[in-house]
Amino acid sequence: MSDPVVVVGVDGSASSLDAVDVAAREALLRGACLRLVHAFGHPSGHLPGAAPWNPAGHSLEPMLRGELARAEERARTVAPGLDVTRSVVAGDAVRVLEIESRAAALTVVGHRGLSGIPELLVGSTAVHLAVHGHGPLMVVRGRPDPSGPVLLAVDGSPAGEAAVDFAFAEAALRQAPLVALHVWNTWSERAYEGPGDPLNAVVADAERLREAEQHLLDRTVARREATHPQVVVERRLVRSRIRPALLDAAREAQLVVAGTRGRGGFTGLLLGSVGQALLHHAECPVAVVRVQE
Repeated sequence: MSDPVVVVGVDGSASSLDAVDVAAREALLRGACLRLVHAFGHPSGHLPGAAPWNPAGHSLEPMLRGELARAEERARTVAPGLDVTRSVVAGDAVRVLEIESRAAALTVVGHRGLSGIPELLVGSTAVHLAVHGHGPLMVVRGRPDPSGPVLLAVDGSPAGEAAVDFAFAEAALRQAPLVALHVWNTWSERAYEGPGDPLNAVVADAERLREAEQHLLDRTVARREATHPQVVVERRLVRSRIRPALLDAAREAQLVVAGTRGRGGFTGLLLGSVGQALLHHAECPVAVVRVQE
């Protein structure tokens, strides 16, 4: 069986070099090798306002001696002795990294690339991979506190189970505490089991709903505590709007972990509003974990 691989996208931007630092640490924690990937070709056609790609001045040698050489130097500074490979692949970065993610234990990208569109808070590559990539994706943003906890956004959805597993494993690797945060409010989409109209009943009996949400949090965490006894877990139940509560908690975290969709919203959305908010505004790296089909 081959060694696990952590893949990181490199485009020469400051954001991608920050991603290399994080990816090198992640590879070291996993006993994995690090694969530096630079896509050599036209940028995504769906990027409005992106300048057309001009092959003049784009040759393999400058890339190998420039962007990838600098990236490898950064990786070896962070993790001396790490097994590092370089890869220049012809194609659009979005598609190339989507393919690379199929064999990766983890894919890491910066929150902004060289798209030439400064008003975007998070790059299209990160958003696309969060929706269509394979395996866990880590988007590097903010200034993580290395002494902070791993923050898990507990939503109780079947799609969120993979995120729970990843968060516990990541906390164990980092030897960090885990904060399992479940945010609820009276507009929760959780099914109400009492008589009468569900919405009116939920609003009228907030305490019963709180107890149900506490049970959901306890049940979600308890199943993993048995397999990760070394992880110190804080169960945190908060009545609030979901996105502000998560973003506030992320300020003290070294990593926040979420699934692609929660229990609410529209089933046609592949990346929920909470995931979008974290990718755009979290003040620490964000791991988005999809259920593998």
